[in-house]
Amino acid sequence: MILSDEQLDRYARHIVLKEIGGEGQKKLLAAHVVIVGAGGIGASAIPYLAAAGIGWMTIVDDDRVELANLQRQILFGTGDIGAPKAELVKARVAALNADVKVEAVGARLGPDNAESLVAEADAVVDGSDNFATRLAVSDACTRARVPLVSAAIGQFQAQIGTFRGWEPDGPCYRCYVGDAFDADDCDTCSELGVLGAMAGLAGCFAALETVRAIVGLGEPADGKMHIFDGLKPAMRTLRIVKDPACRACGDAAARP
Repeated sequence: MILSDEQLDRYARHIVLKEIGGEGQKKLLAAHVVIVGAGGIGASAIPYLAAAGIGWMTIVDDDRVELANLQRQILFGTGDIGAPKAELVKARVAALNADVKVEAVGARLGPDNAESLVAEADAVVDGSDNFATRLAVSDACTRARVPLVSAAIGQFQAQIGTFRGWEPDGPCYRCYVGDAFDADDCDTCSELGVLGAMAGLAGCFAALETVRAIVGLGEPADGKMHIFDGLKPAMRTLRIVKDPACRACGDAAARP
């Protein structure tokens, strides 16, 4: 791939970074990223990933815009209420960067379609709002050997982690939360509330982790969960240990 004069100008601030450079920018332009959820986290991560020049983005979301979304889902406005989020995001990204091919999938990701949706990805960003979806995404990424950037928010807290569960010492997201959860076990923003800016923080952090995973820059952060407390404010990092009994990436999963 040869960068055009326009691309050299557009991505100049990336290219002058020795950790990215022209070769790293080419990796971004050749990458396919799947974003699960176009809500608060996705709506913040997507513009930065598009601006970074991710060549192909697949947006998976079956929701429509509601008035209560607008406090944190910054890609949408009052006039978008009632419209499908995935299609709106596709239009927003097209206006932001013509280098980016966008596929809008207006469906809920689950065990029946997760593997096909992530199979061709170079990275997956999960900003969904329930454990059933998160575990389906994690299991599919582990099987497909696709890096998973998982981001979640609640009240004044954000959690962001990168997982490579297929690696010998790499935990998956299921190692972190266990497998006893289902959709009814997940507290929602509508029940507990969330500071809107926390969605922006989590989404931007997820975009950073995705760029790091694709380009291979900086120190490895796989298997670490970064937890930001907006009330302090402060961040701490947990090291997640691979669970040998994990049915997705543990010893049992490795047996034929």
